[in-house]
Amino acid sequence: MLVHIPGVLTAEQVGRCREVMARTDWVDGRVTAGHQSAQVKRNLQLPEGSPDARELGDMILAALGRNPLFMSAVLPKRIFPPLFNRYDAEGEMGFGSHVDNAIRTIPGTGERVRTDVSSTLFLSAPDEYDGGELVIEDTYGAHSVKLPAGDMIVYPGTSLHHVTKVTRGSRVASFFWTESMVADVTRRSMMFDLDMSIIRLTADHPEHPSVMTLTSLYHNLLRQWVI
Repeated sequence: MLVHIPGVLTAEQVGRCREVMARTDWVDGRVTAGHQSAQVKRNLQLPEGSPDARELGDMILAALGRNPLFMSAVLPKRIFPPLFNRYDAEGEMGFGSHVDNAIRTIPGTGERVRTDVSSTLFLSAPDEYDGGELVIEDTYGAHSVKLPAGDMIVYPGTSLHHVTKVTRGSRVASFFWTESMVADVTRRSMMFDLDMSIIRLTADHPEHPSVMTLTSLYHNLLRQWVI
């Protein structure tokens, strides 16, 4: 299930991210890659846990907490602190095909997060760079994603994906993982579809008795499937 979540950050918040990124030091992106991913990863990252990364990460986490579409699509239990990367045309940076590690440990805490859902929040406008598309593969083929600054894509952590080489400009983004209350991707997708249907029915026919029936079904399924 791929879900486009528009306007996670406002233009002002994106501007703040870009301001901080312009003055900070970047490190080799392979510092957070697993053994196999490190062989195909070529980008830069903000140092994990740095004051700049924490400031911007806290901003994103607060925005996600206010975003009903993210909450519905992901059903978050734990969110790994957001990371930030940059792909430059110099060196034709990109990230070859890979699958994200199943478990990540939050630095300094020992707390483990199961990476059920992967997220990429775009911080560069599409016209600022060429290439740099996030390409996600599923049973229906390959999906190329290049969104406006402030928009985010969420997709199953089990997906094979890559970032095409940047050939002009720079692409900056935040990326992170979420452990969902509903681990199974099929069940999570069903819950999302059901929730969206309830919202549409409520808007069109607020007094319809099926609103209560479907809402009860949603919460009773959630009770069955939450882990």
